[in-house]
Amino acid sequence: MEVQEMLPRRVARFVDRVADWDAFADARTEGYRRAQHRFIGVGASGKNDAKAIPADHFTLSIMYVPPGQGNAAHTHPVEEAFFILEGKVKVFLEDGKGGRAETVLGKWDCISCPANVLHGFENVGVEGAYLQVMLGAGQPGLMDYADPELAKNRDAHLKPTRV
Repeated sequence: MEVQEMLPRRVARFVDRVADWDAFADARTEGYRRAQHRFIGVGASGKNDAKAIPADHFTLSIMYVPPGQGNAAHTHPVEEAFFILEGKVKVFLEDGKGGRAETVLGKWDCISCPANVLHGFENVGVEGAYLQVMLGAGQPGLMDYADPELAKNRDAHLKPTRV
C-alpha cells in the first residue's frame, strides 16, 4: 500500500470520534459512568469502531469521566496505562486480599497498571477529567471485574439497547 493511501487510514481526529457512554458494562452503573472515544483498536470495550485506526500491538482511547465517576476494580491480561490529560483522578491498585494502594494524579501524570493486577480510577475533581488509556495488545479482550455481579454481566454493553 502506498503511503498516500495509508495515511488517511492511520489518522483519527477527535472531531470524528463519537463518545460511547455504553462502552463498558459497569458504565451503566452510577459511580462508574464514563465515555470512551476510541482512536486505535477495539480496546477493553470489545466494540468495533470503523473509524478507529486498526491496532497491531496496542489500543489507545480517550476517556471522559464526570466528577465523582470512575470505573470498577478490574484486571486485564495485559498492561494498561492511564495518562491524565485534564482533571484530578484517584487511581488504585488492589491485591485481591484487601490490600489497596492509591494516589491522586493530575494533568500530565501517568500510571501503568501491570497485567492481572486489580486497578481502577475515580474522578475526585470538581470538573470532568480526560484520560488517555492504552492497553498492551491489539485485541486485549474484555476486562475482568472483581465484583461478581459486574463480572456476570461484563458483555452486556455489547448487546443492542432498547430505544
